[in-house]
Amino acid sequence: MVKSMTGFGRYESSDENRKFTVEMKSVNHRYFDVNIRIPKKLACFEAAVRNLLKAHIERGKIDVFINYEDLSQSGAYLTYNETLAKEYLSYFAKMKEQFGLEDDMTVSRLARCPEVLVMQEQPVDEEEIWKLLAHTVEGAVKQFVDSRIAEGARLKEDLVEKLQHISDCVDRIEAHSPGLVEEYRKKLEAKVREMLGDTTIDEGRIATEVTIFADKICVDEETVRLKSHVKSTMDALEKGGAVGKKLDFIAQEMNREANTIMSKANDLEITNTAITLKTEIEKVREQIQNLE
Repeated sequence: MVKSMTGFGRYESSDENRKFTVEMKSVNHRYFDVNIRIPKKLACFEAAVRNLLKAHIERGKIDVFINYEDLSQSGAYLTYNETLAKEYLSYFAKMKEQFGLEDDMTVSRLARCPEVLVMQEQPVDEEEIWKLLAHTVEGAVKQFVDSRIAEGARLKEDLVEKLQHISDCVDRIEAHSPGLVEEYRKKLEAKVREMLGDTTIDEGRIATEVTIFADKICVDEETVRLKSHVKSTMDALEKGGAVGKKLDFIAQEMNREANTIMSKANDLEITNTAITLKTEIEKVREQIQNLE
């Protein structure tokens, strides 16, 4: 199956101590480009989250939002540095004596001195946190990939339809091309007869001119390659996987063949069909840009 590069996923999970919510969305990008927004205290898990995403995603610009809630009642606690408090008081006493100051120290003022009272985080169990975080990320990734697959199916259906239009254009060009040489031969003979009157026509010269003309307008190679490119694209869409880069290259090759046909065209119908062909190829290429 083919996947779109646009997608969205959200998953939430919790235990008795913590809760995780993971949201992720993506847009088109040539490479794998992920931006993870994770709480600072969980930054140590960013590389592991990135590796988990790489296992499921080939291309796209992905934004991942990780929200963490601590549900425990012991998430933080105060510590009292008694030694440092004594040092503060000792220095305050020396300053009072040295400068003749009034001693207005209170408990609340002492408590506001730096590092006397410090808020500490409870040590975290990284193994338990990662277990729940990984489970939540995987849940979000599954929804994300499922949304890409659903959109990819719609893109495939549209691409198959456009590829059929391209095949139809190629068939019309192939059907019309052989008659151009015979038409040119008749016009050339008529023009020569008009110029020479009753003089015998040099059939060898006519044949040479017709051969040169046929070689100049021949688009057999281009139509054969176009058919091959259409088949390769169809096969890749059926096989699935990360085919976006490959199909983008094939679309460029198809456009090159269409340009060559237009440059060789010496007939209004072929020119118009080639214009339609180029238009359809461009539509295909635009859709391919959305594939992973």
